[in-house]
Amino acid sequence: MSRKLVRTKGLLTGILMLVIVLIVFLLLKVGLSSSGKEAAEVVIEFYQYEQKGEFASSWALFHSTMKEKFPKGHYIQDRAHVFMNHFGVETFTFTIGETEEFEKWKLSKDGPEFQNVYLVPVTQTYKGKYGNFDLEQKVFAVEEKGKWKILWDYNR
Repeated sequence: MSRKLVRTKGLLTGILMLVIVLIVFLLLKVGLSSSGKEAAEVVIEFYQYEQKGEFASSWALFHSTMKEKFPKGHYIQDRAHVFMNHFGVETFTFTIGETEEFEKWKLSKDGPEFQNVYLVPVTQTYKGKYGNFDLEQKVFAVEEKGKWKILWDYNR
């Protein structure tokens, strides 16, 4: 075999390996970023329900651990009372920040540990009888039974 043919084969093998590595990298990146995107989407959905005062629908997006903290009826009544009545607002706007992934995270010091959790910072802007103000909250999303669910942070 000629040296030129050997070099060409080696070059083609190297290029092929580089292409394979790039494809694997891109597939992993797309897979990870789609999970982060889905986590952000459930947070957006949650706050869209909250904006409309549809607290039963937002409550349904809570992780089961959060549902244990807030029975449905209590949550619906409390959210409407505090945010709408006390703040004197009918709705709010919100923005989400950069999504961040955590391999492991706990809701509270003594709470269960969750795997593959996404932090989605949320800023709610209210304009009410007491003026304009922003409420910032760290919102976490985790998969439960194949669906993304909402968790709030109770660590101190």
